[in-house]
Amino acid sequence: MDQKALKKLVESISKTVKSFKKSEIEGLIRLFQSLMKRTTDERLNQMGLDRSAFREILHSIFGMTDDMLMDRVFFAFDKDNDSRINVNEWVKGLSVFLRGTFEEKLKFCFEVYYLNGDGYISQDEIFDMLKNSLHQQSSEEETDEGIKELVEITMKKMDYDNDGKISFADFERAVKNDRLLLEVFGPCLPEAQKCLDFEVLAFRNILNSGF
Repeated sequence: MDQKALKKLVESISKTVKSFKKSEIEGLIRLFQSLMKRTTDERLNQMGLDRSAFREILHSIFGMTDDMLMDRVFFAFDKDNDSRINVNEWVKGLSVFLRGTFEEKLKFCFEVYYLNGDGYISQDEIFDMLKNSLHQQSSEEETDEGIKELVEITMKKMDYDNDGKISFADFERAVKNDRLLLEVFGPCLPEAQKCLDFEVLAFRNILNSGF
């Protein structure tokens, strides 16, 4: 990408992403381009990072290890549902990851946690997420019984309108009452130190550009 095209892209993204300076957006775009060059399929390079490549970034850079949640984070980044993370989705997603407000992170976590796109976290989804995070700690039979009890406890604590599922309004109210519930169904945001380390990586070559 030549400098003129890069500047135009930075200007476009900066209109909707306010948590990064333009020079930082440029750094994220350059890092994205560098990551894209590592993929082997040149035909797909122009389309963005696929799920496998993005999961490798989540694991190697942000220290995530949960396969189910990494997939869900991918889908939360992939706003146009084309199974690729393009450069705009990359910068916008990272703006929440690295510098999101509490409200932005609240919405992001909720998006990660509901899988079927209906805007609610179902009891089955809660069961699957809790089972996924606890599956190595005891036998499957013991785990299933324990998880069913956890699902019931969770619903009592978070399902304020008693409709058998958790809406965003339920989730928001519960988390605002107890912020420890933000990632109650598994870690989907990077640790603070990982964010700082990533910023050093992404922004280390920033120079005072003219925009």
